[in-house]
Amino acid sequence: MRIAVVNSDRCKPKKYHQECKKSCPVVKTGKLCIEVSPASKISSISEELCIGCGICVKVGHFDSPFPSCFDQWFVWQKCPFGAIDIIKLPKELDKETTHRYGANTFKLHRLPVPKPGQVLGLVGTNGIGKTTALKVLHGFLKPNLGNFADPPDWQEILTYFRGSELQNYFMRYLEDNLKVATKTQNVSDVPKVIKGTVGEALSRKDERGVMEDVCHDLDLIDVLDRNLDDLSGGELQRFAIAEVAVQKADVYMFDEPSSFLDVRQRLKAAQVIRSLLTPNSYVIVVEHDLSVLDYLSDYVCCLYGNPGAYGVVTLPFSVREGINIFLAGYIHTENVRFREVSLTFKVAESAQESPEEVRTYTRYKYPAMSRTQGSFKLQVKEGNFTDSQIIVMLGENGTGKTTFIRMLAGLLKSDDDARDSEEIPEFNVSYKPQHINSKSQSTVRHLLHTKIRDSCFHPQFNTDVMKPLQIEALMDREVANLSGGERQRVAICLCLGKPADIYLIDEPSAHLDSEQRLVACKVIKRFILHAKKTAFVVEHDLIMATYLADRVIVYEEKPSVECVANSPQSLLTGMNLFLSHLDITFRRDPTNFRPRINKLDSTKDREQKAAGSYYYLDD
Repeated sequence: MRIAVVNSDRCKPKKYHQECKKSCPVVKTGKLCIEVSPASKISSISEELCIGCGICVKVGHFDSPFPSCFDQWFVWQKCPFGAIDIIKLPKELDKETTHRYGANTFKLHRLPVPKPGQVLGLVGTNGIGKTTALKVLHGFLKPNLGNFADPPDWQEILTYFRGSELQNYFMRYLEDNLKVATKTQNVSDVPKVIKGTVGEALSRKDERGVMEDVCHDLDLIDVLDRNLDDLSGGELQRFAIAEVAVQKADVYMFDEPSSFLDVRQRLKAAQVIRSLLTPNSYVIVVEHDLSVLDYLSDYVCCLYGNPGAYGVVTLPFSVREGINIFLAGYIHTENVRFREVSLTFKVAESAQESPEEVRTYTRYKYPAMSRTQGSFKLQVKEGNFTDSQIIVMLGENGTGKTTFIRMLAGLLKSDDDARDSEEIPEFNVSYKPQHINSKSQSTVRHLLHTKIRDSCFHPQFNTDVMKPLQIEALMDREVANLSGGERQRVAICLCLGKPADIYLIDEPSAHLDSEQRLVACKVIKRFILHAKKTAFVVEHDLIMATYLADRVIVYEEKPSVECVANSPQSLLTGMNLFLSHLDITFRRDPTNFRPRINKLDSTKDREQKAAGSYYYLDD
């Protein structure tokens, strides 16, 4: 079985000489395997005639007028835009196609199987079909079983799913006994659809009479009188969750509910989502924060395949087994490997360094500082750090993490400026902000060459940063048209490409899928080590935070009122302090060393709290 996928955004047959058609051996025999008519906007490839030679997608040669060190930028494919994918699939998948959008487009195999009274978690890379699966289960998208030319009727669809939980699910949907409430992935679109204040919007949807409790759990009490247009990203996310939670529905769907939220808010959101369970209700969650997914799910379906080309949904697994299968890249029940390298989360503990190694690091010290901004006051305790070190800042939103970094960079002065001005060393800082909004019409290539030209052409930077982040595939794309995850990867590349002493990276996991988050961790860690610089990272994904951290700074007290930034401390000590404030405990999975949140009041949770070991690292 073979599928041909043509990316409609990249395919531009009128701009070049149709190299794909000219190089196809089947076309040379007189058959229309690749057809580009004068009126065509994209190329059309016949999957029946395609022999799978891959010539149209193989890398070709291009004579560059530039020196050899620049050749990597000018080596292209037979298709100059890289718009074609020819993929061979197992034969059995031909009978398990759930939906295909059209010829040479994305196709989804199988569907997640929701079960009443349980939370179904979906995990997979971006572009693999998670949102498509939600649309089918919601009813926005009628499954065509791969027959997009002559779509089947509902009787054929029910016959196809006969004998499975999905038959009962679609039967209930067709009988109008199934109401679905959905939280969309992109919460920035919420104010465009819903108007008025937070309180007015929630009261209109409050069918369960739980608006007050939900607003209290999600910290929305203080923003009830504010218009939706005036909310921040985190406030919009919490509103979107609350707007679904107050409705009386049979199916609740949440697409990436943890984006823009800090750790405490993520856990509260997970508890609100689990409170929606009834014996007859379905709850489906798409989540890239594996610790949150582990915490709120009862079972998991993994999705694998080729992003943008096809996706396959696995059978349901237990939470631990399903997440471990996704990280391992191997499905033992189907004997399928979908990733060459397994992903592991070996937690970095304080390294036992020899005196000779310690002396090779340059040590920096900063004094105790304070900063008052309006009604907010931040107290910074004296601390120190070295080069080749990553310090992760752990705290809720509004605790002053960015304020501290701006003080360290000299952009903000301490309240006692006269005393501290000579004690605070001056540093050059490269900053990646939390929110990345760019309406630039230039290409990624032009942006990188303008901002970090020297780094772009440095072989070490290419190997350590650009290739793992897959920046090359984005070079000819316009910045304004990039997705959130693609924009995040470009922003990380821009931040690391700027020469600096300290790199401030604010929420590098935002909009990235689980696999990309681990890649980003490795990129940041490798770069800081090789460049012998220091990074301060703000991160709310606890798995990513523990993977990155050499040391941690824990923020305490009341957010947005008065907070204290403790001195940098070891990962184990800092995580124990931080988790004790959240009243949760972590243990480590023995298979891949993945930190897992213990279920509240479980036996393991009570044992660790009694021992004061909130962050448990032993086997």
